[in-house]
Amino acid sequence: MRKNIVAGNWKMNKTFPDGITLIEEIIEKSEDLNNVKLIISPPYIFLKDASNIAAHSKIGIAAQNCSNEESGAFTGEISASMLKSANVNYIILGHSERRAYYGEKDELINQKIKLCIKHNITPIVCCGEVLQERESGEHFKVVSNQIKGMFFGINPEEFTKVIIAYEPVWAIGTGKTASPDQAQEIHQFIRKIITDSYGSEIANNLSILYGGSCKPSNAKELFANPDVDGGLIGGASLNANDFLSIAKSF
Repeated sequence: MRKNIVAGNWKMNKTFPDGITLIEEIIEKSEDLNNVKLIISPPYIFLKDASNIAAHSKIGIAAQNCSNEESGAFTGEISASMLKSANVNYIILGHSERRAYYGEKDELINQKIKLCIKHNITPIVCCGEVLQERESGEHFKVVSNQIKGMFFGINPEEFTKVIIAYEPVWAIGTGKTASPDQAQEIHQFIRKIITDSYGSEIANNLSILYGGSCKPSNAKELFANPDVDGGLIGGASLNANDFLSIAKSF
């Protein structure tokens, strides 16, 4: 069954004490939220403590990335199996910042998706175009190619474990936001791609999140679209009241 989801990507923010305080505040203030799944994605150093704190709550804990390798001599990397052992049940993959700053390509992201599924972790898989691609009218082609590349070799049963996040790169951290019509158009397009590849039942049960300067002032309008099932939230997830205000926008 399709879920409403609001996931907070903290990126590289918050000291350890401040981060723990924020997690506790979000959990305390979200007890009455029943129609939306909340997910928090803090930096790696918080994950084990966050999963312990959230263990008896409705909050899911996500990592911001994982290795494309199972284990071995890969200094600085953290594997999907390590994260699963710390009770992490979601991992954000393919974020535009990973693509832009660290050169991640669809093939690499595909390897990570397969490892997540192998270890029973739900991947939150990002796709989206940069401003030049949007302005030149290539955004549909870009998103289509990303989805086909990232999910290559993923069978229908495996795909049921996936969440997709559409993030117009030109709207991330810029204050610009896709209009509700723009968001619906591309989310509907993504669902059509999934329908063509995996069938209508799987596509209709897929949660597709919007990421790109989503905040309390525009979340309700964005989430009112039939194919927008929530948000992948950046800056606004660093404030408990803002994050929960977005979650209450359904």
